[in-house]
This record gives sequence, C-alpha cells and structure tokens, in this order.
Amino acid sequence: MPLHRTCIVATVLLGAGFASPACANEDDFNIWLGQFATINATDDVYVRVEAQERFTNDADRLGQLLLRSLVGYRINKDVNIGAGYAYILTDPVGPAQLNEHRFYQELNVRLLSTAGGVTLDSRTRLEQRTFEEREDTSWRLRSFVQLRVPITEKGHRLVAYTEPFIDLNETGVQRGGLSVWRNFVGVSIPVAKGIEVVPGYLNQHVLRDGQDRSDHTANVNLFMTF
Repeated sequence: MPLHRTCIVATVLLGAGFASPACANEDDFNIWLGQFATINATDDVYVRVEAQERFTNDADRLGQLLLRSLVGYRINKDVNIGAGYAYILTDPVGPAQLNEHRFYQELNVRLLSTAGGVTLDSRTRLEQRTFEEREDTSWRLRSFVQLRVPITEKGHRLVAYTEPFIDLNETGVQRGGLSVWRNFVGVSIPVAKGIEVVPGYLNQHVLRDGQDRSDHTANVNLFMTF
C-alpha cells in the first residue's frame, strides 16, 4: 500500500485524530476560531452565517479567513438542503495569497436519534471553487459525519466528527482525489438557550505530491440559534 494511503488509514483507526499517524509528515500547530449563527426565518427556511479565523504556522499568524453564508430548507425533521456562498482569504507563508469565491450546495441527514439524546448526522457538500488569481473552477466533494453523545445532566455532550475532502478535478489549486481528511473530538458546553461553545482538538491531514502535512489544531467554535 502506498505510504500516503497507509497514513490516512492509520489516522482513521486512531479515531478522531487524537494522535498523528506514525509517518513522515510536516507538522504544524494551529488555532482555529469559529462563530456560527443560524437564524430561523420560518419553520422550514433558515439562514446560516459564519466566520472562521485560522491561525497557522505555530499559530503565529492569521493564515486563513473564511466568511460563509447559506439559505437552507427543511424537507422534514431529519432532512434539509441548502445552498450558499463563501469568501476565503488564504495567506500562506511563501506562496502568494489566494482570494477564493466558493459556491456550494449541501444535503444534511440525521442518521440516528435515540431517546437518550445520542445523534448521528451527515452532511454532503458539493463545492465550486473559483479564485481571482486562477481561471479554472475547482470542484470538490466533502462528506461529513458527526456523533454527539450526552455526558452530563447539565447538557454537556461529547462531539466527534470525521470529514474527508475529495477533489473531483485537477486544477492549479487541486491535485485530484483525496486531498484532506479532518477528524475532531471535543465537548459541547451549553452557555444559554440556543448558544453553545465547542472546544476540542482537530487533526487536519493534508495529502500532497511531496511530503504530507498534519495540522494539530486547538479548535473553539461558538454556535448560536435564533
């Protein structure tokens, strides 16, 4: 089995990125912050807006800023669909910065919901990535699965998710095939009605033609529902 495939399999088996695969990777420490707001326009229609600040290179600089919006429709209590737009400024060390305009569509399905409060949710997202510095359009598929398990009577929940990114074509910014795999584990902390903070550890494994990169990330997200 090729080395990079062995690394990915090892990452998945270790579970939610608690440890890096024992492979020759470039490592980086990140801090990612996120603010997410869901606004219920009607019982069926909602709007979601978010901002994410990603500090990279040993959390020394703002390497990426993401601003995203979406309009969603609830088909029923377990299924909803949505479409949106995101602007992403990526400012890596060395290469020139990229200004990305991303259009996307997504399908969200609740796969499991128990009387004890355990939930398992999936999100399938198709992205069309365009860049001011490039002429082509990059197509990408993301498959997100998240488990939430109650751990205290006060509403705290264990949160774990996995999300592989599949490049559907090869462009100046995409290599084609499996390109990124994210795994997260953390705890949901209720702050007030409709507001929660979710701190945790996120591992982002980036597959590259040369040496792969593994980002070890302290991730703190704020979720609000109105």
